[in-house]
Amino acid sequence: MKSILVTGSNRGIGFGLVKYLTLQPISPQFLFATCRHPTKAEALQEIAEKHKNVHILQLDVTDFESFGSVVKNVESIVQDEGLNLLFNNAGISPKFTRINLVKVEQMTSGFMTNALAPLMLTKAFLPLLKKAAQNKSSESFSASRAAVINFSSILGSIAENSSGGLYPYRASKAALNAITRSMSVDLKSDGIIVTSMHPGWVKTEMGGRNATMTVEESVSNIIRTVLSLSEKHSGKFIQYDGKEVPW
Repeated sequence: MKSILVTGSNRGIGFGLVKYLTLQPISPQFLFATCRHPTKAEALQEIAEKHKNVHILQLDVTDFESFGSVVKNVESIVQDEGLNLLFNNAGISPKFTRINLVKVEQMTSGFMTNALAPLMLTKAFLPLLKKAAQNKSSESFSASRAAVINFSSILGSIAENSSGGLYPYRASKAALNAITRSMSVDLKSDGIIVTSMHPGWVKTEMGGRNATMTVEESVSNIIRTVLSLSEKHSGKFIQYDGKEVPW
């Protein structure tokens, strides 16, 4: 994969992905790491200083009007190569969301960040994703050709919901899954894979201390699975190790 873009790269899984990719024997030629406040992302800045293929871009995924300028910045660097892989990682999880506590603001912000933002950002990057896919039109579907990975959650699985609550997070991730499925259908003819992925229960600020996986364990599995993706995975809901998750 020549070019990869990761949203929400200042911490958690997003930061872990950027760090992991820079440490590989063959790192992407262009690795775009986006976050809302680059000047405050000190650890990310340190990585960019050591690895010249890392480009930090300012991006608030809910500022839809800014997407055009971000795409132009990426295009100015990748030029005719296009963008091979988009990780829609940025997300939020409002707290205290049992039925008696859930608020309209929590629901709208959850949908805005977790579902609408990945959809609209993918739409904005479509020309570059299509260009990357066209450059390798003789190859089969793969992440090295063109792919969109939407980070969902097993909490967005309707079939697996046996504990209730968490309305903003569950509903917005379920919506993201539906978006993934539709995008996979719409972009099949362009040779672009679109997959929803559960990264595992990870020890991050969102996942909490009781989570069962470290960031390093999660991202190493994610990359290994992404590298094995083919056409049969497009429009599917899978977890970090490639196992399919019930809708």
